[in-house]
Amino acid sequence: MRIGLVQMSMEFANPDNNYKKAEELIRLAAKENPDTIVLPETWNTGVFPVENIKELCDKNGKQTIELFSYLSKELNVNIIAGSVVNEKEGEIYNTSYIFNKKGECIAEYDKTHLFSFMHEDDYFKKGNRVTTFELDGVKCGVIICYDIRFLELVRTLALQGIKILFVVAQWPVSRIKHWEILNEARAIENQIFVACVNSCGTAGETIYGGHSALINPWGETIAKASYEEEIITGDFDMKIFDKIRNTINVYNDRRTDLYR
Repeated sequence: MRIGLVQMSMEFANPDNNYKKAEELIRLAAKENPDTIVLPETWNTGVFPVENIKELCDKNGKQTIELFSYLSKELNVNIIAGSVVNEKEGEIYNTSYIFNKKGECIAEYDKTHLFSFMHEDDYFKKGNRVTTFELDGVKCGVIICYDIRFLELVRTLALQGIKILFVVAQWPVSRIKHWEILNEARAIENQIFVACVNSCGTAGETIYGGHSALINPWGETIAKASYEEEIITGDFDMKIFDKIRNTINVYNDRRTDLYR
């Protein structure tokens, strides 16, 4: 599967401009003929305008679903629409929407781990389920930013059979080493591909660190971005799975009788 990562610098608290920019970047990424294009976390508002967050939310994902249903069908590409600040049933969620090449919204995921250090849990409601889906016959999962620190979540997805993990984030430059190590570790320990896309640019006093990457199950980096806004594209060779699991079969050798 050919993957395009859109490392986007969004404008803080300006959804109108950000939707226009996201469409422009998706169209640009599509010129590299990817099967799947991925955006970063909360690209519609940035992280996160507390003073008027409810007014700036997407409402039940309506604007996001309309735009990416149209784009994915027109461009014949799967789209992981990063995540958006989203209001549903009177609560605010950090929601990722997934679209196939037919323009169908086939899955959604609400961020389950909220970053208490930034008081994210004061403004957002936690999601309560994991999400898997199929793109072009390949089982995939998606998580959002802080979720990557919780190895139990990713192992749960891996045990459900995913081969690709999409990670969408707004990760600060001050902790970019953690970003790199955690994504590589999740790929290695679960023997899965990881497509991790971060934002870049500045929101308030926080500088976001870029370094989006495509990582194979050996922990090898196929493609990697810098700190600036850019699009990177690379190929995931699914034939790797048989080789790695016949060589280092961690799933066969697990000791579930000892785990609690």
